[in-house]
Amino acid sequence: MLLRLDKQDLGYNRGPVLTDVSLAIHAGDRIALVGESGAGKSTLLAALQARLRERAALVPQHPGLVASLSVFHNIYMGRLQHHSTWYNLLNLVWPRRREIAAVRPIVDRLGLLDKLFEPAGSLSGGQQQRVGVCRAIHQGGELVLGDEPVSAVDNHQARIVLDALHEHFGTVVLAMHDVDLALRYASRIIGLKNGGVALDRPNDGLTVRDLDFLYRASDGVGD
Repeated sequence: MLLRLDKQDLGYNRGPVLTDVSLAIHAGDRIALVGESGAGKSTLLAALQARLRERAALVPQHPGLVASLSVFHNIYMGRLQHHSTWYNLLNLVWPRRREIAAVRPIVDRLGLLDKLFEPAGSLSGGQQQRVGVCRAIHQGGELVLGDEPVSAVDNHQARIVLDALHEHFGTVVLAMHDVDLALRYASRIIGLKNGGVALDRPNDGLTVRDLDFLYRASDGVGD
C-alpha cells in the first residue's frame, strides 16, 4: 500500500471541500478520478501529493512552465533535486549531452522533438501541457498524479499522452474530464459527488451510463 486516507476532511483554509474521505492506493493501481467540475478532484489530488511528496511525479492542470526557457530546460527541471546547484546552473547555460540524451526520447514520444530548444512560451496550450507531462515522466517516481493531463489536446494526442504515462509509471492516479478515456485506461474508478466519494470500484464492465449519476443534480432522494 502506498497511501491510505481514513475518514479525512480535505480542503483549504476556507474549509473542507471533501469530507469523510476513506480510500487506499496500492502499487499498480490505475485510477481515474471522475465527477463534474468542482466536485473536488483537484482537492483530492493535492491531498495525495502532500502526503506522497517526492515519491510522486505531478502533472498539474496548469503546467507552470518558465516561458523564457526552452522546452528542454523546463523538462530538465523535473530532476533538479538530483543534481548540485552548480551542475544545474552549468546545464542552464550549456546543456549537457547526457541530459539532452535523457530528455530526447521522452519529447520524441510525445511529438515535441522539433520543439526541444524552442522557448516554452512560444508553444500552443496543448504543446505546453505535453511539456508538463514530459517533465513528470523525466522526474519519475513510484507513481504519477495528473490533474486533467489531456484537457488541452485532441483525442489522438490524448491517447499518446495517456499511453506514455501508463508505460512509464506502474501506479497512475489521474483526474479525468473525459469519461470514455477514463473507462478505457483506468482499472479503478473513483467518483466524487456532493463533497465526498460516491463511487470507488474496479472498472469491470463499467459503462458511461453507470457514471451518469455523478453528473446529475441531486434530486433529494439520494444517488
